[in-house]
Amino acid sequence: MAWKRAATRSLMALAAALLWLAPAAAQDHLPLPRFASLDSSEVNLRAGPGRDYPILWVYQRRGLPVEIIQEFDTWRRIRDRDGTVGWVQQNLLSGKRGALVIDEARTLRTDPTGGAKAVAILQPGVVAEIAECGSDNWCRVEVKGHKGWLRRDDFWGTYPDEVFETD
Repeated sequence: MAWKRAATRSLMALAAALLWLAPAAAQDHLPLPRFASLDSSEVNLRAGPGRDYPILWVYQRRGLPVEIIQEFDTWRRIRDRDGTVGWVQQNLLSGKRGALVIDEARTLRTDPTGGAKAVAILQPGVVAEIAECGSDNWCRVEVKGHKGWLRRDDFWGTYPDEVFETD
């Protein structure tokens, strides 16, 4: 009889563990590819999905947008703006959307129109947080307390027709 009680307890513990893990597992099946951002000021990019793989690069830009292109367990294969690909741990990524200003200085504007007043001039390499993107090629962003609108063509971090609003 003791073995039956032990077996029953083991099965109950296993069932409880599976129920506890189910919501987390469901969150892992988001569409691919998708954008995310680095959630730490130091993120190791590895050659494969595990700590035993060599480090290819160390990112030092919290908020930097990256594209998730593959998932394996708790690891995400990402691609950065330069096309560099490697694996990072899921807990080092955030669902917050980031924007990386590209190519040349860009104007952050008060409204989503080309003639709107300038809020700030953003240099290439500046990282901003995206609040929303509409279907009109403009996205509302914030960088170091400055809020405004930036043309989608002025930064990397969204897909061409992507429309979204963050909380």
